[in-house]
Amino acid sequence: MSDLTHFDDSGASRMVDVGEKPITLRRARAEAVLRMQPETLRLISDRKMAKGDVFEVARLAGIMATKRTQDLIPLCHSLGLDSAQVDFETIDDERLRIETSVSVHGRTGVEMEAMTAASIAALTVYDMCKAVDRGMEIESVHLLEKQGGKSGHWVRD
Repeated sequence: MSDLTHFDDSGASRMVDVGEKPITLRRARAEAVLRMQPETLRLISDRKMAKGDVFEVARLAGIMATKRTQDLIPLCHSLGLDSAQVDFETIDDERLRIETSVSVHGRTGVEMEAMTAASIAALTVYDMCKAVDRGMEIESVHLLEKQGGKSGHWVRD
């Protein structure tokens, strides 16, 4: 079981010991894509949704989520993050892209924090818009890039 670092040799769960790793700059970017009715995306973009500015509430939710990742994902390390950013882009008249970026000077990476931010921001968009479009879909959430640490730099093709 040595390839699965969250398990010891007997198969018991464990938090990976990162105490001997050097502190380095680590960054990660992730994205979520939502599909919705064109009118819903127009309401969001024009900031006319009844519950308020969807972009700003979802941005704040995503940033806040990065700081709670260790509470949501078992065995994630608690990290004092250096930065967290959440940005929005309309892909076409039905799809909204959320990109997150997280960085830390630490002993372990921030991939889970970046993906948690993207997921929670997407869920917040859904929550704020469900009254007008229950058929919205979160089509994908995935890592785009990670930098730092022993495994180096990785970028999604």
